[in-house]
Amino acid sequence: MKKIQEKLIRLLKDDARYTAKELAAMLGESEETVSREIAALENEGVIVKYTAITNSEKITADLVEALIEVRVTPKRLKGFDAIAEEIDRFEEVRSLYLMSGGYDIAVFVEGKTLTDVARFVSEKLSALEGVLSTATHFILKKYKIEGQITYKTDTGRQLIHA
Repeated sequence: MKKIQEKLIRLLKDDARYTAKELAAMLGESEETVSREIAALENEGVIVKYTAITNSEKITADLVEALIEVRVTPKRLKGFDAIAEEIDRFEEVRSLYLMSGGYDIAVFVEGKTLTDVARFVSEKLSALEGVLSTATHFILKKYKIEGQITYKTDTGRQLIHA
């Protein structure tokens, strides 16, 4: 990967709203060069999506989020990818990771109620061939999302890391 691409990724991860003109000024490059490099990163699948980081607690109280640890038996000749593809098809799934350690796959899900998430686990996820066990952890509060602090101290100041 080119140095300019590495710098662009760092800047865009910090704030995806930067324009090509702003990025060019920060990097000492032409706007055309920056636009070309961003397009290359998008075409190569390095930049997958631009999105806003939101604190769901501030948006709606009607959302339950959970992390589900899943132990699976990898599918013959297809490994973990095949079961990940099956899990990914469920609309409740927001993120999906292959893990090392005590479980194989981490599944982050959203539902309207605890019952919705429980039903997803018992009727959909656990019913998949190859799923050995699950452990569901409900997210109670988010202190930090993608490097951004989401709460303030009792004094009203946002907690700052030194």
